[in-house]
Amino acid sequence: MAAEANTAAAPAAGAGLLDRLRDARPGSDVLMALGVGLLVVILVVPLPTLLLDFGLAISITSSILILMTSVLMHRPLDFTSFPTILLITTLMRLGLNIASTRLILSAGHEGPQAAGQVIAAFGGFLMAGDVVIGLIVFAILVLVNFVVITKGSGRIAEVAARFSLDAMPGKQMAIDADLSAGLIDEAGARARRKQLEEESAFFGAMDGAAKFVRGDAIAGLIITLINIVGGLALGVGRQGMALGDAATTYTLLTIGDGLVSQIPALLVSTAAGIVVTKAGVEGSADKALMRELAGSPKPLALASGAAAVLALMPGLPMLPFLLLAGAAGAGAWARHKAGAGADVADAALTEAPATAVEEDPAQALRIDAIRLELGYGLLRLATGESGQRLTEQIRGLRRSLAVELGYLLPPVRIQDNVQLPPNTYVVRLKEIEAGRAELRPTMMMAMDPRGGPIGLPGERTTEPAFGLPAAWIEETLRDEAAARGYTVVDPASVLVTHLTELVRDHLAELLSFAETQKLIDDLPREHQRLVADLTAAQVGTGTIQRVLQALLAERVSIRDLPTILEGIQDAAGGARGFNALLASVRNRLARQITDSLMGPNGYVPLVTLSAEWERVFAESMVGPPEDRQLAIQPTKLQEFMAKVRDVFDRAAAMGEQPALLVSPHLRPHIRAIVERFRPSTPVLSQTEVHARARIRTVGTI
Repeated sequence: MAAEANTAAAPAAGAGLLDRLRDARPGSDVLMALGVGLLVVILVVPLPTLLLDFGLAISITSSILILMTSVLMHRPLDFTSFPTILLITTLMRLGLNIASTRLILSAGHEGPQAAGQVIAAFGGFLMAGDVVIGLIVFAILVLVNFVVITKGSGRIAEVAARFSLDAMPGKQMAIDADLSAGLIDEAGARARRKQLEEESAFFGAMDGAAKFVRGDAIAGLIITLINIVGGLALGVGRQGMALGDAATTYTLLTIGDGLVSQIPALLVSTAAGIVVTKAGVEGSADKALMRELAGSPKPLALASGAAAVLALMPGLPMLPFLLLAGAAGAGAWARHKAGAGADVADAALTEAPATAVEEDPAQALRIDAIRLELGYGLLRLATGESGQRLTEQIRGLRRSLAVELGYLLPPVRIQDNVQLPPNTYVVRLKEIEAGRAELRPTMMMAMDPRGGPIGLPGERTTEPAFGLPAAWIEETLRDEAAARGYTVVDPASVLVTHLTELVRDHLAELLSFAETQKLIDDLPREHQRLVADLTAAQVGTGTIQRVLQALLAERVSIRDLPTILEGIQDAAGGARGFNALLASVRNRLARQITDSLMGPNGYVPLVTLSAEWERVFAESMVGPPEDRQLAIQPTKLQEFMAKVRDVFDRAAAMGEQPALLVSPHLRPHIRAIVERFRPSTPVLSQTEVHARARIRTVGTI
């Protein structure tokens, strides 16, 4: 069975190989692999003169193609395969050099055609029958390629790679800042990051590829010397040729071979120089040069005048300088006329030039909903240099708030502020400072969840979000702090936690009229009839905004917007006053509210209000039924606040986070009192507790 399987697998493998060979067409991976393999074969297998001529023709033509592609490209990233092409073309020239050297040394005594017609033609053309002239011209070409072009392009590639890597953190921070500010979306940020990675990889590869060009020039020079010395030794010592005849024959072949290899190398080196020097130029090289050199009439006019002066100088040929002076003068006149026409076309704007260049004053009136200002010592948190990407955590915060509360937080704008101390950050909501704190970007914050002091060496501080005692400790103490039961967080998490609490406390202020209208417009089509009924009942977007703001102020999710609108519709006909409207909505959301207050033990912990305090508050209500106000004595109010603190502190000591349960008509007024000193404490009316919810009374006021 195994033998049958092997015999069946062999034809299948052969058929797969044949299928791959059938796919050998321009641009395919099979043809690419065959080409690279052929280049390696050339290094060790002798080539006949016909194949050598064909390979040299390919080398010259491909170098011209590479040069033209580099000239006409718009930006360096349009030619990202250039480093690979440099390696392949260098390998091809070296292989052809070795093949031609083998032919020159083995059959050079037969005459100039021993290494093929291409080498013989180039050698005869360059030398013009004189060995000394040929050697001098060839040496000059080698120096131009090696000393000028190759060395310069290699240095530019090295500097470009270094600058590209050094600029990456700043560019990444700019992308993250634009994403956090809402200027680009996730897809745009990914595209810009991909482009940044490609740019960095390209310039890094070009830095290494420049060494191929330099090594190719050195190898060509060494091979030329070997061919001359070796050819003379073989021709005179082995073939018995006269020294003059051997020098002429082998020098002709060697110079032809060197020229055939150095001219493509010179073209490719020039292409490499164009690619690495085009980092800051947009558009193809020809358009960029014409735009920058001939874009203004003054340089052309000066060049024309200089050429005219040179034409009149004795001893210099007049005709070429006069032709150049006329061409430059004609170009300057044409640019001058074009500029005058543009000035006439823009004459209507000259009456108020400031309006065209000054910033729109309306832009100065726009404010950031949320802005995070960082001291320069904290910029590493935004760039992710310390492994803590602040922008990613802020995006996670926006997603979690959207899921938890049904509200998409406005973009958070991150910017540096040199006026702040280095390690300080400030959170501003609608341009007003909401909180600030200091961080230690190279340390970790340790906190005791029980509120006790930290028994580790470090800098004592206070956690900014909840005011717990904390300490900045070295990262090496992280495991020891965790073993003692401390909570250890990095600086970016401390900042984001503080930002989260500040945002939660001010969500009602951040929900604008426009965002409320967007929430309504984004409702599914089946709920649009409900919106139409509310409009018919004269319930506007402003009323809906007030209801949503009131819910968010008590951290009630508005994700179930259709149910909220149904509650508004129920109360719109008969309810009097905003409190009654809000109570109707909260009753509709009773199951959601009760579920959000469910403790880890499966029940809702409650603190009830005694009948005595219910009577005190009821007797303190004044005003008409639709606009009742609470007028309680200050001493009673202080007593009530003290009792609330005492009961809730005892419940917290038992590990409970209860809600205060009161009568429906008292809930908005008692909530207004409690939120002044315990804003995160929920206040429920008896009608807002779902009928099937498990409840447990943990205290009474």
